[in-house]
Amino acid sequence: MGSTRKITVIGGGFAGLTAAITAAEAGAEVTLHEAHHTLGGRARTADGPYLTNDGPHALYSGGPHRTWLKQRGLLGELAPLPALQAAKLRFHHRGALRRTPPLGLLRQSFRTGEQAPVDIDFLTWASGLVGEPAARAAAAYSGVALYHHDPGALSARFVQERLHRAASIPPEATFVKGGWGRLIDRMAARARDLGVRIETGSRIDTPPTDGGPVVVATTLAAAARLLDDPSLSWESGRTVLYDLALRTRKGDPFAISDLDAPGWVERFTTQDPSLAPDGQQLIQAQLPIAPGESKADGVAHVERLLDLGFAGWRERTVWRREALSNGRTGAVDRPGTTWRDRPAVDRGDGVYLAGDQVAAPGVLAEVSFTSAVEAVSLALRGTRGHRPLDLKRA
Repeated sequence: MGSTRKITVIGGGFAGLTAAITAAEAGAEVTLHEAHHTLGGRARTADGPYLTNDGPHALYSGGPHRTWLKQRGLLGELAPLPALQAAKLRFHHRGALRRTPPLGLLRQSFRTGEQAPVDIDFLTWASGLVGEPAARAAAAYSGVALYHHDPGALSARFVQERLHRAASIPPEATFVKGGWGRLIDRMAARARDLGVRIETGSRIDTPPTDGGPVVVATTLAAAARLLDDPSLSWESGRTVLYDLALRTRKGDPFAISDLDAPGWVERFTTQDPSLAPDGQQLIQAQLPIAPGESKADGVAHVERLLDLGFAGWRERTVWRREALSNGRTGAVDRPGTTWRDRPAVDRGDGVYLAGDQVAAPGVLAEVSFTSAVEAVSLALRGTRGHRPLDLKRA
């Protein structure tokens, strides 16, 4: 038996903790460095009384990380959406709030017999199937899983996968009760139980040179700085994140999907009342904005949707917060590209990338999970003295 292999993980978000747990389960000695004083990255949940995430977060039931979490007892209690409340989804279409989406959008959303092409934009491809108006509405609806201002301009296959996942019945999206911070706490406890050394407030400016593999589980921009590699870039979105607490009123919708321009407003206390104090409801919205638009443009967009769906919301407001998320909402693939064209997980010289903008399949957080497992698999491949990584279990 060889000596225990050491692995360093830089970044303590969802990807970093996934990598640390996976490596420790395979017998590696793992040290995780997180520059922030708390773990979680974009999966942090704010302290009360309003348990907000850094933008709307969901676990898709068809995703690989949900199975992985469940196998390890990390999934915890989920907050299902009551069927009666799901019926309160509203659609902003042609300037009005509607109870049902256009028929063409439904036909496109549930179309499963034909795989969309990679090298054509979604709007062009879908317009040939259901007409341009319905194709534009379908593209806008997919924005809930894209965070991009112009989904129709992206690769048809990229958008199609996300549209099918977002529009599935029953819904694939489920929610971690109490916010994603609860999930991060469980993952951190699991990592420590496996012997992972977790160092918070530990900023790494250059990769360690002790000879062991390094998994860089940061944003792609941070990885580019750390590795002095400007080629580490990929397109993402610019999104205004808008959090709002209102005094409860009967008749408010569960969510509003804007089919005229990508945007999503959701009342998260519908499925998890613990996210806000009694008598209040927590709303989180994401409004993608174009490169030339400002945060104020996104705020104005969400407030127009609130005016339509949440009567008297200004008088009922007890708390609000606005933020601009720039390049932090996952990778988007243009026509002619797929996830395989993004920055590779294996960077050579024992350095590996994990995160939501690298070359790994999946939707949103699934990319972080898949890339983290792949990074550890590559790091440990062929190493003596280690149990082989069970990728089926992972």
